Amino acid sequence: MIIIENTLISEDVLEKNFICDIEKCKGACCIEGDAGAPLLEEEINIIKAQLDLIEPYLAPDSIKEIELKDFYEIDKDGDFVTTCQPDGLCNFAIRGNQGVLACGIEQAYLDGMIDYQKPISCHLYPIRISQVGQYEALNYHRWDICKPACALGEKHKVPVYSFLKDALVRKFGIEWYETIDEIAHQWNEQKFGKE
Repeated sequence: MIIIENTLISEDVLEKNFICDIEKCKGACCIEGDAGAPLLEEEINIIKAQLDLIEPYLAPDSIKEIELKDFYEIDKDGDFVTTCQPDGLCNFAIRGNQGVLACGIEQAYLDGMIDYQKPISCHLYPIRISQVGQYEALNYHRWDICKPACALGEKHKVPVYSFLKDALVRKFGIEWYETIDEIAHQWNEQKFGKE
């Protein structure tokens, strides 16, 4: 593990390669899994305050589900997650061209309607963060639906942390990111004798 400030980073975050291949996976992470997208408690208030501006981007079925069950719930592990349709589709997911799933929250953000991009857990994927004592532990999450992303990342030699630069800067700041980037270069020099 690598320590930067109050974070513990798995070596896989530096060593594994990854680039989302949305054309192949069709945004499967928005429908697969046993619960919705993890939410931080402060994100619930942010979404709640902007929900009226997000709803026009959502499917009618999602709006009905949100009216019935709210947009978040507590999962079996006691964590806050987005609510989903009976088939597992996140209530914030929208279907685009050729059935590719996207995020209604993010579309509202891209259109300048809101100032919140999307849940940080979605933005950071395939990194998952868990609390370990005083540290936030960043681990690379492997999921079969992301095999095309692993293949594309391997083809272009883009490590997970580099692919997720914007999300990591959003979460931890530019100085933190520059530190991990420097560590990654040193790591590669030591391990492979090159950058």
